[in-house]
This record gives sequence, structure tokens and C-alpha cells, in this order.
Amino acid sequence: MDIGFLLNGEPVRVRPDNPTETLLDWLRESRGLTGTKEGCNEGDCGACTVMVQDADGIRALNACILFLPQLDGKSVRTVEGIRADDGGLHPVQQAMVDEHGSQCGFCTPGFVASMAVAHANGQTDYDDRLAGNLCRCTGYAPIIRAAKTAQSAPVPQWTRTDPSSVEKYLGGSAKGVGGSAPLLPDSSDELADLYAANPEATLIAGATDVGLWVTKQLRDLDPVIFLHKCRDLQQIEDQGDTLRIGAGVTIARLWEAMKPLYPSFAEMLRRYGSVQVREAATLGGNIANGSPIGDSPPPLIALGATLHLRKGDNRRNMPLEDFFIEYGKQDCAPGEFVEAVTLPKDQPNLRVYKLSKRFDQDISAVCGAFNLTLEGDTVTAARIAFGGMAGTPKRASALEAALIGHPLSEESATRASAALEEDFTPLSDMRASASYRMESAKNMLLRYVHEMNGTQTSVLEVTP
Repeated sequence: MDIGFLLNGEPVRVRPDNPTETLLDWLRESRGLTGTKEGCNEGDCGACTVMVQDADGIRALNACILFLPQLDGKSVRTVEGIRADDGGLHPVQQAMVDEHGSQCGFCTPGFVASMAVAHANGQTDYDDRLAGNLCRCTGYAPIIRAAKTAQSAPVPQWTRTDPSSVEKYLGGSAKGVGGSAPLLPDSSDELADLYAANPEATLIAGATDVGLWVTKQLRDLDPVIFLHKCRDLQQIEDQGDTLRIGAGVTIARLWEAMKPLYPSFAEMLRRYGSVQVREAATLGGNIANGSPIGDSPPPLIALGATLHLRKGDNRRNMPLEDFFIEYGKQDCAPGEFVEAVTLPKDQPNLRVYKLSKRFDQDISAVCGAFNLTLEGDTVTAARIAFGGMAGTPKRASALEAALIGHPLSEESATRASAALEEDFTPLSDMRASASYRMESAKNMLLRYVHEMNGTQTSVLEVTP
């Protein structure tokens, strides 16, 4: 399997013995590019951040959970390639020097890569752009000052690559191993044929979850099928009253799509993970892994989303909540994959709340999504779903029934919240105790009532 990409402006071809070899390991061990650092090795600290460019633009991605086949036909720049060929510093590198933004220096290459991507894209929301880069000695103040100092400088031409030049340098793309069926399908049709013939294969989209199976669990994933070239799975289709969102749409793009429709859903997605994770993780992956703490299913269930599955030429649709059977088990046959999700565009009463130990890029202890229909002040219909409260994302059907027919008031909500104990028996773990989860879920309902009655609430503000 030949993988071709540009590395710091130079074309390279790689034939990895292992299709799940990470870019980080290859850079350090095979190329001697040790500026890119290994910190957490799970996409959390950002020390391994690199610049990746393709037809969709320039993104910051975590090299520690980025497999080499995912780079085919793309352009990669490490910290060594962010400076000019003549050794001149990129504006963000010079600003880091001038503003004393580095002490031990371990995290600095990742910060520089993230800052260079933000600089190239004209993004100045640095608290968000750098949330996925951790520093333990310098502190963030001089780093933020460096980013602001560099923001008005021209974007160096050497950090930009014409995507068409990648094909010119590299020729065709990787297709398989030793003449076998394609490893990198170019479409969902090709994927359907390949997966139906190899149902034991592991599907890899963004690798933000599967990557940890390799780096932390040391699992040998063979065979694997990479999905990132299936452009038809990466479309968002406006169908009038609904949106059809392809399984390959990244969380970053989903976030942008949800901003005008469902601001609280979008804000939860902003906290879903770092920029590096959101640019890689996909909606389909977040659903298909069936995690009880996956953050996208609760709001999608509350919206009444429809899941579209495909196996070969056969397709079937189901309410999303029916996909999750029990912990570790989904209604998905061997060789069947998530193709898309359809959701309504006009549900103005949706509110989504995420509770986690860290505000940014942390796994939820509880994620609650509320979507009530009102006539006057009376609840006439309800869709409420939680993550982190059971072995799967799950609707709170007893709570919904207890709310319907009653006014949306604090008194009614307090009375109805007891029904949550019929819906859920949460577990205690490292993130939260069972009692804390239950109390938090009840309080989310109260927060929803206050917001719907005109009182703005924020966990980041304290008012007398």
C-alpha cells in the first residue's frame, strides 16, 4: 500500500507495514522529525499538533491519532516546516520568542502549529483555537499575546500548498494492499461493496476514538477500511424542513451547521473536544461507536432524528433512539454502516446541557437534551434524552409523560423530575457518582424551565 503526501513541501511515498502506524511515530522514528512531541498520545494535550492541508483548507490535527493512510493526497507541515526554507521564522514563531511564550519548550511545537493554522485561516478566537494545546509551565498569557502580536502579519506563502499540486507531485492515490480490495474507498458505493465483503473490518473515519484502540489498548486492527475519501458521505443536504447530514461530516462542520438552527446544540459541540478533535471526529463515528457518553446522540434523539443505515445495496431507516440496544450493542448488522442522519430544522425549544469536570474538551458526566412542545404554558409533547445516565443514550420516557398536560413551571418540573428515577439507574464512576448524576439531571430540567420562561442561565456566570 503506497501512501503519497507532501511533507514540509516535499513529496514522499510511504509503504507502511502497518496501516494503523501513526503519523507521530513515523515522523519521529522514520524521518527524524522530533519537533513533533508525544505527550498524552490520545489527542488531548496538543503537543503533537501538525498542519494538514487538502482541498477543504488547512486544519490543525493531532499526529498521535492520525494514521498514515489518512494523509494520502494531502500536505503536512510539522514545526520544522512551518519556518521558511531559508530558516526565517514564521510570524507566530517570532512572536513566541518576542513574547516569551516558551519555557521548557515541550508544548511549544504544538502551540506553534495550532497558531500557524489559525493565522493562515484568519481565526482570532484564540481561547478556542488553543484549547487543545496544554502548557504546564509558561501559562497561557504570553502565548495568547504572541498569537495577537502575529495576527496582522501576512500569511507566509510557504505555508500554503495548492491542493492540485499534490496530485501533480504524487500521481494516483493509494488503493489497496498487494492487489486486494480497496482500503481507501472513494465513495459510499465502493465502501458498501468492500464492507459487505469484509464485515470483520474496522471502519476508520476520523480515528479520534479508534486511534486510542491502537495507542492505548495496543490493538492490532486488521483489516481496516478508511472512510475519509468517501466525499459523498461528507455532504450536508438542505431538504427544506430537514437537514440530511452525512456520516462523514466532521464535528467542526456540524458545529457550523447547528449555529443558526440550534445555538445550545452548537455550543455543546464547541465543548465536545479541541479544535484538533473536532476537525477529525465525524458524526457517524460518534453515533456508531454506541458510547453511553457520546454527546451528539442526546440532542439528535430529542430532535427526533432519523438514522440511515446501509449494507451493500440495501438501506433502512430508523428513529435514532432505536439504534442503541444496550451497552456495547447497536442495531447494526455485520457489514452495515451509518450513512447519514436526518433532523428537523425548526425545533426552537431545543436546549442542550453538558456537565463535565473540565469545561472544555472533556467527557460528559451528564449530557441532557430537552425539546418540549407548548400550547400557551402547557406542555403538549416532549422529547428528552440523556447521555451518561444509562448504558446507552436514552430517552426519558417517564419524565416526558409526567410533564405532558402540565404547565411549564418550576413546581411542575420539580414534581415531574421524580420520574427520572423510573427512567434511569445511573452508575458511579470516576466522572461522577450515581446520586450526583441523578441530581444534576433533575437540575437540568429546572434550568430548562427557567430558560423557557425567559430567565437566561449560564454556568459561567453567578448572579445575586
